[in-house]
Amino acid sequence: MSKKAPGAPPPFVLWREVLVAYAMPAVTAGLGGAITGQPHLVTAALTTIGGTSALVAATLGAGLRRRPPRTRPVRTPRALAAAVLGLAAATLGLATGLAAARWLPQIPALADSPWPPRLPLDLALSSAIAATITTWRWRGSRPAPAAQHRLPTAPQPERQTS
Repeated sequence: MSKKAPGAPPPFVLWREVLVAYAMPAVTAGLGGAITGQPHLVTAALTTIGGTSALVAATLGAGLRRRPPRTRPVRTPRALAAAVLGLAAATLGLATGLAAARWLPQIPALADSPWPPRLPLDLALSSAIAATITTWRWRGSRPAPAAQHRLPTAPQPERQTS
């Protein structure tokens, strides 16, 4: 088992990120649905909310892990990278949810289901949260970029040895 160097950032472990990305929203939304008596929210928590979060965390985390150290997300400030990727994931989730909410009710088995109208909100929100947290944690696991523009130091006088 390898140890990390003292002061080094914690490692980014993808399977752990995906597990947490599924479990946390599923548990919180499921508990919220159980407490308020909304069985559709409990079902959505275990399927669309938790599943979307896990899928976004797995896809984004795998892509970020492959990034070379000198590319844009590594050098971008942590909060900005998390916000931009979270907003992009929310936009993609909303577009997917709107398309699914429009086309899924045409399937006879889903015509009377309350599930398709929930998709735009569920997919957009869980995508945004998963992308933001995954990016934040990934960016925190990267070493800080070294200062690229160092000022030259004054030449030191040579010492004479006798």
